[in-house]
Amino acid sequence: MSLKTTLFAGAAALSFALPAFADGIMIHDPYARASAAMSQSGAAFMEILNETDTDDRLIAARSDVAQRVELHTHVEDDNGVMRMMEVEEGFAIPAGGGHALARGGDHVMFLGLNQGFEHGDEIEVTLIFEEAGEMTVTIPIDLERNPMRGGAMGNGHGNMGGAASD
Repeated sequence: MSLKTTLFAGAAALSFALPAFADGIMIHDPYARASAAMSQSGAAFMEILNETDTDDRLIAARSDVAQRVELHTHVEDDNGVMRMMEVEEGFAIPAGGGHALARGGDHVMFLGLNQGFEHGDEIEVTLIFEEAGEMTVTIPIDLERNPMRGGAMGNGHGNMGGAASD
């Protein structure tokens, strides 16, 4: 491997380790997955931290990788079956706290994929916040990720900062 290739690979790896920032909102440890090789849907997960003194809300997301991008969660129905559903009001991000988008809980959902999610690739996703506005995040595709990695635990309603969960 040439020195140039080695340096580029090192810089790329470091960029995944650094969080994304915009107007006091920080995105930590984002990754995306598709449910199967030929899947028409996929999802993105991350921790969203609000380092401001003002509550905010993730109200939408968009990306060219899918025909539709929605904010989703899992809800248990009357028969004990977990079902995904769109969360039109978005996810609260409390001042000085955060919200985890995690497998089995809240997440960004890609419907009608325009491209396959290949392990090691990256996608661009624009997150839209009520107060902070828009921020574009480069999200690596990680089809091997352990769902418990990075502190995103349980149902995805992790609320880092003590405010009540939605």
